[in-house]
Amino acid sequence: MLPRSFLYVPGDRPDLFDKAAGGAADAVVLDLEDAVPLAGKAAARDAVRRWLDTDNADIAGSAEVWVRVDPLGVAADLDAVVHPRLDGLFVAGCTPAVLAQVADGVAQLERERGLTPGAVRLVGLVESAAGMLALAEMAAHPRLTAFGIGEVDLLGDLRMARSSRTEAAVLHLRTQVVVHSAAAGLEAPVAPTSTDFRDLDAFAESTRLALDLGFRSRTAIHPGQVPVIHDVLTPSAEEAEAARDVVRRFAAADGGVTTDAAGRLIDAAVVRGARETLARAGS
Repeated sequence: MLPRSFLYVPGDRPDLFDKAAGGAADAVVLDLEDAVPLAGKAAARDAVRRWLDTDNADIAGSAEVWVRVDPLGVAADLDAVVHPRLDGLFVAGCTPAVLAQVADGVAQLERERGLTPGAVRLVGLVESAAGMLALAEMAAHPRLTAFGIGEVDLLGDLRMARSSRTEAAVLHLRTQVVVHSAAAGLEAPVAPTSTDFRDLDAFAESTRLALDLGFRSRTAIHPGQVPVIHDVLTPSAEEAEAARDVVRRFAAADGGVTTDAAGRLIDAAVVRGARETLARAGS
């Protein structure tokens, strides 16, 4: 299961790496793409490489380490960051060609560097019309773990404004990503972040919407967004107990008909949902 929260950290800000990794986020994403100007790419790669090589065992917390790689500099990015400490990659501008290039490059470096094959997970960021049209093809790639959505870039490529009038269209785009993920057996997709990190009430509401739509993780650009993600995406004690009760009742029925505490029929789909809730609750 993917982390609930992914906190982006600019790859050219090594002064922030330890603080972010020791913070509340489940995972940090050291960003070698949009957060770094072209002139600073080489220095950012070196900074990330040096940090991965450093023994950071004294850092509090246990955040996973991810990197967002740039499709315009994939080979150099991968050479810098494929490392035993790397948990996964966010593949910016994901298309079938980019995904294949990243997957092949990662596999080769895993072999050369003695890493377990498949150890580096890949999240493909859908950020273009071409990416949307190729969802089924990319979902079938054996190295893809999940999709994410780079919504600002995607809407820009579609020439679509974000407004109350386009809300239904944006939800349709998100739903397509959810449907293709489920159909291919991928992990639930990663919801897009919000650049308005000051309005946490709105961020909480949009996270609840993402949860309802089928997303189970979300990216953040500010540490203040992380507790909101966790609060929304982690089932409450009451939700976990209700799910546990459903699983118990279903098991006790031993294939017979049974109902939940409210008298509603428990079928296989209900049990799958209950088990997924328990998994997200860590039970």
